[in-house]
Amino acid sequence: MTLVAGVDSSTQSCKVVVRDAETGALVREGRAAHPAGTEVDPAAWWDALQEAFRAAGGVDDVAAVSVAAQQHGMVCLDASGEVVRPALLWNDTRSAGAAADLVEELGGREKWAQAVGNVPVASLTVTKLRWLARNEPANAARTEAVCLPHDWLTWRLAGSSSLEALTTDRSDVSGTGYWSPSTEDYRPELLELAFGKVPVLPSVLGPAELVAGRFGVGAGDNASAALGVQARPGDVVVSVGTSGTAFARAVAPVADGSGTVNGFADAEGGFLPLVCTLNASRVLDATAALLGVSLDELSRLALSAPAGADGLVLVPYLEGERTPNKPDSTGAVHGLRLDTATPAHLARAAVEGLLCSLADAIDALRALGTPVERVLLIGGGAQSAAVRSIAPAVFGCPVLLPATSEYVADGAARQAAWAVSGAEEPPHWSELTSELFEADPTPWVREQYAAARELTVSR
Repeated sequence: MTLVAGVDSSTQSCKVVVRDAETGALVREGRAAHPAGTEVDPAAWWDALQEAFRAAGGVDDVAAVSVAAQQHGMVCLDASGEVVRPALLWNDTRSAGAAADLVEELGGREKWAQAVGNVPVASLTVTKLRWLARNEPANAARTEAVCLPHDWLTWRLAGSSSLEALTTDRSDVSGTGYWSPSTEDYRPELLELAFGKVPVLPSVLGPAELVAGRFGVGAGDNASAALGVQARPGDVVVSVGTSGTAFARAVAPVADGSGTVNGFADAEGGFLPLVCTLNASRVLDATAALLGVSLDELSRLALSAPAGADGLVLVPYLEGERTPNKPDSTGAVHGLRLDTATPAHLARAAVEGLLCSLADAIDALRALGTPVERVLLIGGGAQSAAVRSIAPAVFGCPVLLPATSEYVADGAARQAAWAVSGAEEPPHWSELTSELFEADPTPWVREQYAAARELTVSR
């Protein structure tokens, strides 16, 4: 049996799965926690990776290891390959002002969309580099190379100290703001505009290539999840994790001048139009903490309240928001009256607010011509009974819940198996078992959410 390992180095933790390269059967797995915060020393990722490897029984017997990770994080290296400062993560919004300036300096949102498939927001790496140049000029001057979290981990695994040996893949680099999915090239003039210089950048490898003979090229987390669930054209994958995402495979690049849909590349040689929100599963965590209940009790409370929570609406911008682009906004509760001031109503409003935000994301994909034949619901938040039950009512269509798995790590393992096989396409593993959820649509829930959403302003 040939074994492969897949890694998901996410915002909150590191997960490792070891699978049979031919069938995809799970052999063993492990995990380790990451520190909290919106900036993290990459050494913490490395330590967690080693701990997760040990928990999974080691990887000495695997043919290949592939790493998928959170996107956009800015990892700056000096001339000797040392990390210059803690990495700024995707959910760090301090570069919001830099993003607005970059949009204006290039001549508007449409020009950015045409150049790199994305409009700068605080999440993108290019805006973090502008922030660094402005606010920490000494660290910017020390920076000789810039890479992403999965790039850095792969580089460390390969044992290289040369900056020229840094590698990346199409899916992750397409979220930097200085690589074009349509031309498959870096845009050094945009780096010069943002950072004042062009540092060493990782080489962009094909999806089935190996690094140092044993390591897959890796991927961004959402592209890897698409590999993990074996998404097909017509599927929209909705992930309720630390962030919320809705994405689909496409055969052509997307350029959305509104900035709502990100024109990313996928991990199979195609494209991955994607809408991302900053607020997802932690909305449930925060509401449960506020009510002093467990997540299971939060679900029970939500399901005991009527659809629409009798007019109580929670706008879930607890960490600012990326889509819509309101990085300095805050969450809000509307419709609070004596009869709606109950734990059940607030629980229902939290779940519906989260799902309405994701329903807006699905609508944005539809508006650009993305077919929506199936919605696959994944991520930690999808384990909530209330989320599973209410999602088809809010989305207005049936929802498939694939069997619980580490989809991002699974996708990385499938990529590693692809690289080992030398085949033209990734291996087809057995179909995921899934559960179908259906409910009568509740369009008025979307309508009252939309009205409250428009009242939300940045502070």
